[in-house]
Amino acid sequence: MWIKSGLLPLLLSYVVALVLTVMPIPAMFEPWRPDWISLVLIYWLIAIPHRVGFGTVLILGLLTDILMGTTFGIYATALVVMAYPALRHFQRIRNYSLTQQLLIVGVLILIKRALVYELEHVLNDAVFNWPYFYPVLSSAIIWPWVFLVMRRYRRRYLIR
Repeated sequence: MWIKSGLLPLLLSYVVALVLTVMPIPAMFEPWRPDWISLVLIYWLIAIPHRVGFGTVLILGLLTDILMGTTFGIYATALVVMAYPALRHFQRIRNYSLTQQLLIVGVLILIKRALVYELEHVLNDAVFNWPYFYPVLSSAIIWPWVFLVMRRYRRRYLIR
């Protein structure tokens, strides 16, 4: 039942994104780690907006807060703010070329990262660091491959 409805493969993609977010990588590449949760969420928001909405985004944001050990609600708030334009304009974004989507994804992740930084700064006195924004660039660059892999995954498991 869960596989036929596509719910299990959908949940599995979220788990993979959460694991990739905290999976150890060499220290020199750590600042460049793509924002996997945002990439997966943006894909699902533009691919199947009738099944993935603000509730899903909020739950994944709260799980990310727990996983990253931040103040509860910071990632949830930032992901909801990032998801709004993607959900509002999903039909346009779908029809853009991968290059145009790459730019939009970069802007959405920049908004999310800036909001997370600002909330961390206000609540926890976080200090500004340029490398904090490197994932914006790496996520935008990797978007075409994420898009193609996720589309193949969606079609393979008939997620509609």
